[in-house]
Amino acid sequence: MFHTPRKALCMLAGLALLPFALPADAVEITIACGDGGEADFCPELAQRWAEANDHQVNVVTTPPSPTEKLSLYQQLLGSHSQDVDVLMVDIVWPGLLAEHLVDLNEYLPDSATEGFIPSLMANNTVQGKLVALPWFTDAGLLYYRHDLLDKYDTAVPQTWRALTDTARQIQTAEREAGNQRMHGFVFQGRAYEGLTTNALEWVASYGGGTFIDEKGQVTVNNVNAVNALTLAASWIGDISPEGVRNYMEEEARGVFQAGNAVFMRNWPYAWSLGQADGTPIQGKLAVAPLPSGPDGQSVATLGGWNWAVSRYSEHPAIAADLVAYLSAAEQQKSHAIMYGRNPTRPALYEDDDVLAAQPFIGELYQTVMNGVPRPASITGDAYPRVSNAIFNRVHEVLSGDVEPRQALQQLESELIRLGRRGW
Repeated sequence: MFHTPRKALCMLAGLALLPFALPADAVEITIACGDGGEADFCPELAQRWAEANDHQVNVVTTPPSPTEKLSLYQQLLGSHSQDVDVLMVDIVWPGLLAEHLVDLNEYLPDSATEGFIPSLMANNTVQGKLVALPWFTDAGLLYYRHDLLDKYDTAVPQTWRALTDTARQIQTAEREAGNQRMHGFVFQGRAYEGLTTNALEWVASYGGGTFIDEKGQVTVNNVNAVNALTLAASWIGDISPEGVRNYMEEEARGVFQAGNAVFMRNWPYAWSLGQADGTPIQGKLAVAPLPSGPDGQSVATLGGWNWAVSRYSEHPAIAADLVAYLSAAEQQKSHAIMYGRNPTRPALYEDDDVLAAQPFIGELYQTVMNGVPRPASITGDAYPRVSNAIFNRVHEVLSGDVEPRQALQQLESELIRLGRRGW
């Protein structure tokens, strides 16, 4: 078994290792937290657990970019390093990293794994193994300017077609009134993971499936998916700027928060930023479930982060206890109240203290409960290539380079080829 010295780990991460001074005979657990910024609650919670259980905890801060974080994890786990016991993993990584993670059911009592949102637990279960516990979750939302909808006496759109029409109506009127920068709708259109999440919402809400079903069958090439992408492509240069094809979350938020968009698709984090003192849209924005297709339903792609234990940990049982502590109701409640993070336990969406501190969280319950995971668990370590194929083909459609039907035929062939030997 390979062993990477902890100093080498720090050099690899390019960040500092922060030891907590506790008794010398305590078991030492190392946890890979977030980027160490003000919103990173992990170090504080790890310290509380350590003090309560008389163990020693080392905290590794990791890169803010999920891509860089995943690369770091893959290097450590690929070398069977024992230097990290607990890892914070993205919702699309359990299938990718499963072979390197312990089955938490082997170390935790049933009480520690109960009470979570079922879809998240299903996402974190790979080939019957529970490889991670959910910490906080995200789901795609429709942000809108309620002041503009009121001004033009229009309702919150329930379908993507209604959004298209309403966005065009208000965009045209606002530009005629002098705001030439106004756009109808902004979203994440760059060729990256964010476009996969948007495309999943469009296609699934039209009844076109989730690209790959729960049995691993490729389902993307169908008329509903064609119709969904055809409408999305029509937005470019009409209700959405040409530049949206290079937008990630922050670019979309920047346009919307500056007061230059009627509608925006984004994650819950954008709410508090848009309501901050001094922003042009303070008190003018609201959220709703994403629109549906003509005969479909609203679909929100799930996001969020989870806790897992490395299979190479020298103390898997104790590391699993830390995971159970971090994801327990009490810690999730604090996380929601202090940082506005969406809990992964349904009961907390009805908690009086949470709702008093963050009323916005209560509005997300149905959206989160009905959220759809990306086909990451079923495709395992092939998921990065699966997502890459999806967002590249969809980006070609948005760019007008390929017709939706042709793009979906190409995507079907690529996905079948990737899964030819089984996921």
